[in-house]
Amino acid sequence: MKYKLIIDKDAEEEIIAIVHSPSSLTQEIENLVYNFSGADFIMGHREEELRKLCFAEIECITILNRKVIAIDTKGKHYFIKDRLRDLEDILPSYFIRINKSALANEHRIQRFDAVFSGGVDAVFRCGYREYVSRRCFADIKRRYEGI
Repeated sequence: MKYKLIIDKDAEEEIIAIVHSPSSLTQEIENLVYNFSGADFIMGHREEELRKLCFAEIECITILNRKVIAIDTKGKHYFIKDRLRDLEDILPSYFIRINKSALANEHRIQRFDAVFSGGVDAVFRCGYREYVSRRCFADIKRRYEGI
């Protein structure tokens, strides 16, 4: 396999992949290309701090006390001005819905734990836990069946 990257500020951007057959890699490349919005961060604030949150350093975006909150890799909470459904359109494909009010970075999920009540929690690397709805858990299981 060959890889070539040409950076030319004057040329129109295009991505061409020549492959023998479709695979999970080609699907991931296609998802990256179509879901890329031109930015790889969102703005978040807490107390007196305003910060760029790169998508890769966000573990989970959830709603707490009717506010949209992004939780970073250190477990810090940042308020986000955008609505959850608007964020879902701009976030990369590795952000998955885990319940009606939360999106998770699937690369940052450490494990899924069964809880005493019969539900399932997503446990993130920073230690944060979020409930996974039955419907979303079924979708997540279907997503990983092909692996």
